[in-house]
Amino acid sequence: MKKFDAEIAVGIFVFFGILCLGYISVRLGKIDLIGSHYYPVNAIFSSVKGLKKNTEVEISGVEVGKVADIKLVNYEAVVTLRIRDDIKLQDDAIASIRTKGLLGEKYVEIMPGGSDILIKPGDTLHETEPPIDLEKLIGNFVFGKVKE
Repeated sequence: MKKFDAEIAVGIFVFFGILCLGYISVRLGKIDLIGSHYYPVNAIFSSVKGLKKNTEVEISGVEVGKVADIKLVNYEAVVTLRIRDDIKLQDDAIASIRTKGLLGEKYVEIMPGGSDILIKPGDTLHETEPPIDLEKLIGNFVFGKVKE
């Protein structure tokens, strides 16, 4: 009887250990299992150099969504953003691709607008700013092609 009780205790311990490991993996990996409440917004950029899928979308330094998809349509990059439901964007908001830190990790920053008209799910942000091309900027500076 004692051997059976020890086996049950070990089994329960292992079961809870696996549950804890799974929970920690999901939380640290920021995996969305339940399907949190997000709505899609598109932004059209002339260039999205360095931007990747699942990159953060921020407003005032606070993460409010992720980049869901990047497609090429008519030689322009159409970026689909997943924005949290509790965040409302105005139709004159500006989406910019920015760089974090020295390593050059890209993210999308949204600067809220002043309009009273809110974007509906699936709508497009018309005001966008592509990332700064540092290589081109340095090349222009080095070779004296700086425009005044």
